[in-house]
Amino acid sequence: MKLSKNSKIFLAGHNGMVGSAILRHLKKKNYKNIIVKSRKKLDLLNQEKTEKFFKKVKPDFVIIAAAKVGGILSNDIYSGDYIYQNLTIQTNLIHSSFKVGVKKLIFLGSSCIYPKFSKQPIREDYLLNGKLEPTNDAYAIAKIAGLKMCEAYNKQYRLNYICLMPTNLYGPRDNYDLKNSHFFPALLYKIYNAKKYHKKNIVLWGNGKSKRELLYVDDLARACEFFLKKKTKHTLINIGSGVEKSIKDFAKFIMRKMKVDLKIDYDFSKPNGTPRKKLNTSLARSYGWKPKIDLNEGFNYVFRDFLKNKIE
Repeated sequence: MKLSKNSKIFLAGHNGMVGSAILRHLKKKNYKNIIVKSRKKLDLLNQEKTEKFFKKVKPDFVIIAAAKVGGILSNDIYSGDYIYQNLTIQTNLIHSSFKVGVKKLIFLGSSCIYPKFSKQPIREDYLLNGKLEPTNDAYAIAKIAGLKMCEAYNKQYRLNYICLMPTNLYGPRDNYDLKNSHFFPALLYKIYNAKKYHKKNIVLWGNGKSKRELLYVDDLARACEFFLKKKTKHTLINIGSGVEKSIKDFAKFIMRKMKVDLKIDYDFSKPNGTPRKKLNTSLARSYGWKPKIDLNEGFNYVFRDFLKNKIE
C-alpha cells in the first residue's frame, strides 16, 4: 500500500514535542485522515484497550512518537518507570499494528541506544558494540528492544517497520522543567532567567565539554513522512543534522542570540553523560533525505515559542 493524502495514519503521542511536530507537518501536507488519541482516551500501557482500538480503527500506517522521555537526572532516578513504560507502550503498538495488518510503521528511538564510547560519527552497525551510558541505559535498552522487535517482525512477517533514530532534538513545545528537560531547553531556560533577573552567571552540569548534535524537530517530522513513502532494505536509520558543539559552546551560542554575557560556572558533582554522540547519516542521505533547518533558524522558532507561551 502506498501512502496517499487519504491514507489512514495513526499517530501515537501527538501531544509531545515530537508528535505535535509530526501532526503539524502532516496537516500542512494536507493528509486528511490522521488519527490521534489523548492519553485519557487511550491508555497505551493497557494491551487489551490498545488492541481493541486497533481492531476498530484499522490504520493503514502507524507512527510511534509515544514514549516516556526526559533528561539525564529523570532517567537516572526513575529508571524503572522508563524501562517499563517504554517497553509496554511500544510492544502494544507494534504488535497491535501487526495484528490488524499494518505493513508500514515508523518507530522513533534515540541516539542514546548507541554505546557510550562509540566510534564517531556513529553508524547504525555500531549498535551493541559496547556499554551504554549508565544514567539512561534503562531507556536505551527499551528503545533497542523496540528496534529488535521491528527487525524480527520484518524478518518473520515480511513487513517494512522502520526505526528512525534521531539525535538530540529541540523545537516548539519542548520541556523546560529543569528536573526533566534535556540539555538545550535547560540551557535556554537558565540563560533567559539569568538575563531577566540580572544574574551574572549560570551553572552547567559537569565540565561542559561533552559534545552534542542537535536536530530541529520539524526535520524529524519530514523524515517520518519521507520514510513512510519509501520501501527500505534497512530497519535502523539514523536521523541527524551534522551540527555538533560542546555544551559550553551551545551555552555561548544561546547567550549571543539573547545578547547577554554571563559567566559559566560548573557543577562537577553532576554527570557529563556520554562524551560525544554524533550520528553518521549517510544511510538516510542515500535514500534521499537530508535536514533543512539550521541551528540559527531553528533557535529563532524555538525562542518565539518560548516567549509566546510565557514559560517561567
